[in-house]
Amino acid sequence: MTEQTMTATIDEPQERPRGFSRYQSILVALLALVQFTIIIDFMIMSPLGAIIMPALDISPAQFGLAVSAYAFSAGISGILAAGFADRFDRKRLLLFFYAGFTLGTALCAVAPNYHVLLTGRIVTGLFGGVIGSVVIAIVTDLFALQLRGRVMGFVQTAFAASQVLGIPAGLFLSNHWNWHVAFGALVALSIAGMAVVAFLMQPVNGHLLLKQDKNPFRHLIATVTQRRYWLAFMLTTLLATGGYMLMPFGSAYTVHNLGIDIVHLPTIYLVSGLFTIFIGPLVGRLSDGIGKFPTFAFGTALSIVMVLIYTNLGQVSLTVAIAVNVVLFVGIFSRMIPSQALISAIPEAAQRGSFSAIGASLQQLSGGLGSVLAAAIIAQNADGSLSHFNRIGFVVVTTAVISLVLMYFVQRPIAAQAGKRVV
Repeated sequence: MTEQTMTATIDEPQERPRGFSRYQSILVALLALVQFTIIIDFMIMSPLGAIIMPALDISPAQFGLAVSAYAFSAGISGILAAGFADRFDRKRLLLFFYAGFTLGTALCAVAPNYHVLLTGRIVTGLFGGVIGSVVIAIVTDLFALQLRGRVMGFVQTAFAASQVLGIPAGLFLSNHWNWHVAFGALVALSIAGMAVVAFLMQPVNGHLLLKQDKNPFRHLIATVTQRRYWLAFMLTTLLATGGYMLMPFGSAYTVHNLGIDIVHLPTIYLVSGLFTIFIGPLVGRLSDGIGKFPTFAFGTALSIVMVLIYTNLGQVSLTVAIAVNVVLFVGIFSRMIPSQALISAIPEAAQRGSFSAIGASLQQLSGGLGSVLAAAIIAQNADGSLSHFNRIGFVVVTTAVISLVLMYFVQRPIAAQAGKRVV
């Protein structure tokens, strides 16, 4: 079956697909590999924070800016790319942005000071921030809605794999050599990823057969002015807030506030990552089985409880720290996977690329603002501990409650179109 045929069939009424074809299985693995390199680039900044800040003699506010620089540049590039996102073969678009992402990561690997590191994060964001939207567009083109929960579940195992393999490896390299080596290893992995995608992925160009505006600016405006997209854009904006507020300072909070020795920090990421490798596909199957909105509602409730616990913890044992992280990630995945699958069903086929790019842009800009807000809320004490971390938790909980309400209204027309109460 060609991509053109596959793209056409997912927009027509069909029987419930039973599983993946051989090529679809390969494609899911490729997209998971791409996501792994992108996610680890973002994720690794948090655990390396405890190493980078003293190494470059920078403050938490400066480090927060380095983290948010990625988000702000990704937000800008998402808007700029939206007008062109549906005009090219998605495979070629993916490789183009992947190459730019690798260049930005290479700048981080050789950065001798804070300013070069900041530049590297900006370049990485300009290209890496768009890749996630291209991946979502590819998934939406080639997989029916009834399978997208499973697809998102497998693709998001990249998040867990970055915890199990990437973050412990990055911390190991940084502790035994320096933090530059961790970024250098990521550059090598990204180059390998580009080669595999170029060799194994078939063209994804079925959307080019659909009628669409050839003017990039008009294509962007046509997507932005679709009123039925606005609620989804609002939801996407809020969903990013929590991660960007908590994660950048996670390692410093764990070491200085929870009392976990930095030597044991990789253990927390390793164990929680091993659990989440199984959680992702399970949540994906669950969302396709009982419904994506009920799964999202469960994840929201669990996340609220765990965020309040996590941000108010005192000195704890390594076992308790691991347990809290594992359950927190269950909540995060139970929101992330079904929300991506649901939102992917909203745009018209000819606007999937631009819709995803705009959504990614809003997500990154919101995340950047969240990171800056978090840096403004917290303060670092003389002993390195962070004050007012619990206030960040209250902000995250508030956004989670609002996002649940918005998701209810987002899923209603999707459920109605599918002829079901929930999807």
